[in-house]
Amino acid sequence: MTKRAARPFFNSVTMMPNATFYIIKPNSLQAGQAGLFDYAVFLAGHFSRQGAKVYLNCENKDEAEQLAEHFWQVDPKQFLAHNLVGEGPKHGTPIEIGHQEVTPSWNRQLVINLAKNKTTFANKFAEVVDFVPCEEKAKQLARERYKIYRQAGYQLQTIEIDQNS
Repeated sequence: MTKRAARPFFNSVTMMPNATFYIIKPNSLQAGQAGLFDYAVFLAGHFSRQGAKVYLNCENKDEAEQLAEHFWQVDPKQFLAHNLVGEGPKHGTPIEIGHQEVTPSWNRQLVINLAKNKTTFANKFAEVVDFVPCEEKAKQLARERYKIYRQAGYQLQTIEIDQNS
C-alpha cells in the first residue's frame, strides 16, 4: 500500500514550529478508526525513521491501548518500536503512545494528535500533526486548534489525505 502526503521532519533548531492538519475525506480509508490508526502508524514510522521522537496523543486510555495493539498488526518487516507512556525501557522508544491524562515520559519533538477535543500542543512540541475529521463537531474543534497554533506562531499547512492511501 502506497502512502502519500507525509512531509519531511525538520530540524527544530533552524526552523519555526510547524502544525500540519490532514483533512480526512468522508469516503477515504482514514474516515474510520482502523484507517486512521493505519495512517497514524504510517506517519509515526515515517517521522521516526527521520530521527524524530514521536508522541501519539489519543482521546483516552482505551484508545491509546487500541492504537498500541494496532502497531503489532503491521507486517513484521515493518515493525516499529513503540510503548505506552510509563511502559517500556527507561528512556522509551522512538514512538510513545499516550492520552489526555498523561504526559510524554521524555523529550519528544513531534506529536501526532488523534484526540478530537480542544487539546493543543502549542509551545510544547516543535512539530504537530493533527487531523480534521469528517464529523462536524470534531471538525469545529480542529478549527479551534488551528487558530491557537496560528496565534502561537506555528507555520501552518493543510494536506488532504489521498483517498487511496
